[in-house]
Amino acid sequence: MNLQLSQRVRRVTLSANAAAKSRVTELREAGLDILDLTTGEPDFDTPAPIKQAALAALERGETKYTATPGTRALRQAIQRKLLAENRLGFELAHIVVGNGAKGIIFNAFAATLDDGDEVLVPVPYWPTFPDSVRFNGGLPVLLDCPLEQGCKLTAQQLQAAIGPRTRWLILNSPGNPSGALYSQAELLALAEVLRAHPQVWVLLDELYEHIRFDGQPPLNLLNVAPDLGDRCLLVGGVSKTYAMTGWRIGFGAGPRELTQAMTVVQSQSASGASSVGQAAAVAAFEGGLEFLKPQVAAYRERRDALVAALAPVSGLQVLVPQGGFFVFVQCAGLIGHWRPDGRQIGSDADLVEWFLEQGVAVIAGSAYGASPWFRVSIAAATDSVREAGRRLALACERLSEVRQ
Repeated sequence: MNLQLSQRVRRVTLSANAAAKSRVTELREAGLDILDLTTGEPDFDTPAPIKQAALAALERGETKYTATPGTRALRQAIQRKLLAENRLGFELAHIVVGNGAKGIIFNAFAATLDDGDEVLVPVPYWPTFPDSVRFNGGLPVLLDCPLEQGCKLTAQQLQAAIGPRTRWLILNSPGNPSGALYSQAELLALAEVLRAHPQVWVLLDELYEHIRFDGQPPLNLLNVAPDLGDRCLLVGGVSKTYAMTGWRIGFGAGPRELTQAMTVVQSQSASGASSVGQAAAVAAFEGGLEFLKPQVAAYRERRDALVAALAPVSGLQVLVPQGGFFVFVQCAGLIGHWRPDGRQIGSDADLVEWFLEQGVAVIAGSAYGASPWFRVSIAAATDSVREAGRRLALACERLSEVRQ
């Protein structure tokens, strides 16, 4: 078959998470004991009242097409959620519902980018950010945010990076993969730079907003700089907070001109999101967050256990996450070391392969634009995270500076 692939699809790659998950499945089917710490998917079940709301919607016959920007009931629930939890007021016309937050991000770039337009992407990044930009003809400008600055963008970096073709800045807090949270002072400094560049829009990825370990409510750029609201898109959803990854419901809240353009894009691609999923999301946003407290406590316990296991390991530097589902680890001190079988660790990908052979699946930092690092998910059973920490530490200790 002579299939000619488009230049557009050649610009992007298969999700590293999807590839790793497929590899783990193959090894497990072959009978190997693999602890899978690759995916940012809660190990907790969707709360029962949310599932019951979905069943009730089915019984009512809510199985038809929905309005492209989302049902009125869900957009009203999002409107109330944003006011109560985020202290932000949005009109209904400024809220659009999509097929997951990933769909919202893609639609925003499809609606606003022309070939060669630039999007500032702090590194480390969630891989969908640069690939969504590339797929829509844009150019991701990668801004390295090293361990020394907590993997967060500084105002000085932002100022130096903005050019005549800059259209967007992406801010993700808590970050994936870093778990980093921007403080009020850091956000204020970024806002001061942005005020001098009115052509730059800001995409605020808030998916992990309630998975934070400081006990504080969500805080984002709009809370400290409401005057930037006419060029910010707040992206949220139900996947992480409510353990609803498979329901595929996300939302965007921003200027009406943008949300209307995103609705046009969605009308010609995925159409409206699942009717049953939207009914379930209404129940999620209206059901309160009390159920989440023990889950966040469990994530914190897992984080602490994993950090305790890896921090003392020679060759590793652990970035202690302030939120989210991941522990991000710099492993430069192990590059060049030797495995017991005489093979050399030449990259973070080689190290991750060694970990997999020792029974733990993680993701190489290169997938997030940061090498040499690796990402470990704590969205798994606590005992599995503890055992993974033990195995990872032992695997590192088995490496040698000299060839054995």
